[in-house]
Amino acid sequence: MPSRADAPRLEAGAAERIAPPPGYWRLARGERHLLVERRALLVGLLLLGLLAAASLAYLCLGQQSLSPAGAWAALRGEGDPLAGFLVQELRFPRLLAAWLTGAALALAGCLMQTLARNRLATPGIIGIDNGATAFAVASVVGLGVSLAPPAMALVGAATAAAVTFGVATGGDTRGYRFIVAGIGVGAVFGAITQLLLARVDIDTANQAYPWTVGTLNARPGGAVAVLGIGLAIGWPLAMALARSLSLMRFSDAVARGLGVGLRRRRAQILGLSVLLTALAVAVAGPVGMVGLIGPEIARSLSTSRGVPLVASALAGALVMVLADLTGRLLLAPIELPVGIVTAVVGGPWLLWILMRPANRRVS
Repeated sequence: MPSRADAPRLEAGAAERIAPPPGYWRLARGERHLLVERRALLVGLLLLGLLAAASLAYLCLGQQSLSPAGAWAALRGEGDPLAGFLVQELRFPRLLAAWLTGAALALAGCLMQTLARNRLATPGIIGIDNGATAFAVASVVGLGVSLAPPAMALVGAATAAAVTFGVATGGDTRGYRFIVAGIGVGAVFGAITQLLLARVDIDTANQAYPWTVGTLNARPGGAVAVLGIGLAIGWPLAMALARSLSLMRFSDAVARGLGVGLRRRRAQILGLSVLLTALAVAVAGPVGMVGLIGPEIARSLSTSRGVPLVASALAGALVMVLADLTGRLLLAPIELPVGIVTAVVGGPWLLWILMRPANRRVS
């Protein structure tokens, strides 16, 4: 086998004369070249534009509506003081929480679905959300635990993932055994949550209520900051795993033959998915279906050449912003928690996937 030093080198300018593959653009700077899939780039820009438009509407609409120019001025600290209070103290922090939680949940869903090669295998469906909820509620109702609910949600998500992984014969993250095990673990943690709430007074149960339905109202700033840091680290790590994720969609034998260390990669992907889910649940509680809807939108818009990690995160953020905006406006002045809105929208979506068996598999 010839060494890299013996390999033939392209003449200067030869790379520019070679046409890129169909559907790709070549970006060149000096001797460095990068192939960019045209469809993926356009889908990313489309979702980014829709997210920007939805975010502007989020800042403008509410019981006190603002014009786009007024909302922009308030965001920069100019104009009417009341508008400044609405935008800077109420709406923008909530919008930021919606961006981060939606992106984290959808990215975690895309990772988990690809790992299990099944579109039903989202963190919410396999019980991670319920585990985080049970631990957060336990912290609120007081069982001798003094940690804050967001911290306990992190512990609960990790515990639920570990139990699911262990029940599914400790290593098999593919097929319906893993999903069924997750559904069972989620049901157990859901029952524990209901039992805890049934044993406390109504005032304490009301304090724990946000952790049972999923809401972005008055979220803890510290948890949002931790989620932002986690997403800033987790997103590049997910992108670094993109090649392995693409190859793992094939059979194990093919993936091994192409150089993928399956055991190590599966552990990395599962750990990253659990971490992103746990951080998102620690902010907003169990907001279901975003991990299902976001990757589905991304896959329907993208091609099948790669795993749509970026598009999934953008679609998840868009879904979360639109769902929370709907919850704020639909029955105003009463606010519907975002978790209820996503459940109403995501339920029929899940039934549609279940009724089309050919679409369950991630190809």
